[in-house]
Amino acid sequence: MAENESFNTKIIMAGADREQWYNSTQLPKIQDDYRLHLSCVRNIFEALVRRGLITPDPYKKDNKVTSIQCPDTEPFSDNERSQVLGIRLSNYESVIDYVCNYMRFSVEMLNIETIKKMLELNNVFTWSNLSLNSTRSNTRSLASAINELKNNADQLTVSMIKDNTLKTQNAISEINNVLKGLAEFQKERYKLDIRKNILENSSFDKGKAYASPQGMTTEIRRLFPSCMAKRPLSNELIAEVVAEETAPNKAELQAALLAKINVKEETSESKIQKVDTHAILMEALRLVGTTYDSYKVIYDKIVANHDVLQSGKKSIKEKLLKLLRSFFGLEEPKVDYEVFLTDKKTETKKKEIVHYNDFSAGLLKRVKIYSAFAVKDTPGYNKISQQKDEAILEYLNKQITENNHLFALVIALDEYFKNHVDMVDRAKIKGCSMELTTIKNILVKANQQRSDYVAYAEEAEQMKKLGI
Repeated sequence: MAENESFNTKIIMAGADREQWYNSTQLPKIQDDYRLHLSCVRNIFEALVRRGLITPDPYKKDNKVTSIQCPDTEPFSDNERSQVLGIRLSNYESVIDYVCNYMRFSVEMLNIETIKKMLELNNVFTWSNLSLNSTRSNTRSLASAINELKNNADQLTVSMIKDNTLKTQNAISEINNVLKGLAEFQKERYKLDIRKNILENSSFDKGKAYASPQGMTTEIRRLFPSCMAKRPLSNELIAEVVAEETAPNKAELQAALLAKINVKEETSESKIQKVDTHAILMEALRLVGTTYDSYKVIYDKIVANHDVLQSGKKSIKEKLLKLLRSFFGLEEPKVDYEVFLTDKKTETKKKEIVHYNDFSAGLLKRVKIYSAFAVKDTPGYNKISQQKDEAILEYLNKQITENNHLFALVIALDEYFKNHVDMVDRAKIKGCSMELTTIKNILVKANQQRSDYVAYAEEAEQMKKLGI
């Protein structure tokens, strides 16, 4: 019996460690994966809307999401695709937004029922296999719309769609793996609660319980209503606890259970040996590259806002000249915008002149450069990866510095357009807040990767000096 009490203590402690591991490591990671997935879905959604391939839900803003409600998955005809797919994608985006921003990612909150709903939500569209031959209407229609978009789009849009599709496939795959593992652990948590609340209860008759499997079952069921009042009774999981405590092969069952729940920790030495600093550095740079799709949307919005602002100021003659310049491919006259950047540390404002033609051309150039190394194992990525780490780090530092300044400029331009457009045209101005949030989150991750690289590199250098 002392042996059983010893195992009970071990498994309860292992369960607490596993729960902490989920809360501190796995669940924050899949929350980030959900945010990445949401960003990708929005990029794909907006590209489909711009091409007129789907019609967004006109009542989307009126539909307040307060729980996980899966969009409809019932079949629909191809001639209904634009409207039905648009509504379902709109609903899907809203629910994923709710998951990202309003749900608490903890073992306590993500019970088996919630996990089941999350897995069903992730499967509304089969992201891992967007096939034209899918038997599921949502997936088949989305695949068809994306295929039409890519067939008639410029190379930049095609690259953006491919990149976002790949990223969202990887994100959903990672999320599903963690959720399925958590669902298994929730079953073990149920059993751990039986051990903590019943097997260690002072009213639990150990003599009767350990006399036979039936005795153990009877004792657990006797105390279950009072000790586990808020939990449904599961005969299957109770039977597993009984077997782990009384079966002839209980030693094997207990060893397997401990191995299943224990969090495997690597020693510091093995961690140092396995850290690939070059991979960390390249991941930081690749993350910066993934901002290209958000910058492409920002570019389109700034161009549109610029046109709205300028058209409101021009006479009929100037508008005619603009049309002629466009017809003959002539360069537009230079336009300067006087904006104010806010220093976050001092809260002071600094004036800066934005030369619109140069700014928009530079933004588009950045989109093209970043798209070249945003995906692993592409020619652009591999070309940079072949360089020395010192050169890559220098380039990364430069890009992060430039992005921070560009981020501030876009915010300032966003405010400028909103404040200087005619009242009648104000509704035509497109804000960039969503894209800026996406870029900010990506840069935070890239900065963390850069910090990790510097820390590991300095540690390796110190070890080298010490002759270790």
